[in-house]
Amino acid sequence: MAGRKRRGSGDEIITATRALDDEPASGKPAAGSSAARPAAGTAPGKPVRNSDRKRAGASAGKVSNRKASAGKASDRTAGDNDSADKSQAAAGTGGSTAGTVLAFPEPPGRRRRRAAWITLGSALSVTALFFALLFFSPVLALKTVVVEGTSLLPREQAEAALEPLKGQTLPTISDADVEGLLKDRPEIEKVEVAAQPPSTLVVTVTERVPVAVLQDGAAHVLIDEEGRRLAVAADRAAVPLPLIAGGSEAIKAQVFPSITAVLAALPPEVLGRLENASAQTVDSVELKLNSGQTVFWGSADANEAKARVLEALLKMEPSDPPVRVYDVSTPDRPVTR
Repeated sequence: MAGRKRRGSGDEIITATRALDDEPASGKPAAGSSAARPAAGTAPGKPVRNSDRKRAGASAGKVSNRKASAGKASDRTAGDNDSADKSQAAAGTGGSTAGTVLAFPEPPGRRRRRAAWITLGSALSVTALFFALLFFSPVLALKTVVVEGTSLLPREQAEAALEPLKGQTLPTISDADVEGLLKDRPEIEKVEVAAQPPSTLVVTVTERVPVAVLQDGAAHVLIDEEGRRLAVAADRAAVPLPLIAGGSEAIKAQVFPSITAVLAALPPEVLGRLENASAQTVDSVELKLNSGQTVFWGSADANEAKARVLEALLKMEPSDPPVRVYDVSTPDRPVTR
């Protein structure tokens, strides 16, 4: 009986074979059969006992069991690897999902508000662009200046003073620009400017009101309440204003502001009937009517009340004898003499 080692799956399997003289060559059992496998640990050439066969069978069974256990362990390892791969794939998928931002539909109200803001912004931009182009457009360049409301100031002189504005666009011309060009004209108190597209500027002048006439040599100068010289009267008889006695030096007198304040308070109808005005002191202003009658005014206090009383007295029917003096120094108790 010959013994040999055989390797398989990492385990050594010892097999024993025995040549039987009484068995024919054709009847030899096949290698690897249980009849040809002696028990493990038996020497070659010795007969195989039943105990040896049992031990060999047990050893072969253990080897088979170990192979089966190894196969199961390999299957479990493969299953664990598959489970781990699936877990990693799931984890990767979860991570990818966690890192993804889902875009929700925008609320209709917000969409409408955004559209409204966009529309408003576009409209404002177009409007601003339109006005910017209009502001500097040569189509609106000033060509004609019209001056209104002048009586003391000759219109031609006012228009000539405004010549530097021509060529500028109408939107760029302000009241201050016009006032700056007319500031040296004492007749003008204020101006109002109105543009008439495409190329006309209308300037409305408010003049200062003259209240008296000063005789300066042979000339008669119109003055306002502050004593400002406004114009020169070509014909004294054509100016229905009282003459302030004292000539041009009267402006420097202490009583001059009182006289002009009284004259400024009179209505045009009464002012046109005055011949002159004078005062010895600030409390003794007197007015001379062109009818020869005298008005004693007194101080420059309560001027409006005194003016109303004097206007009413002058509207009364003439008396007999005629009134020579109207005393309105105390307006609530006027006296006529």
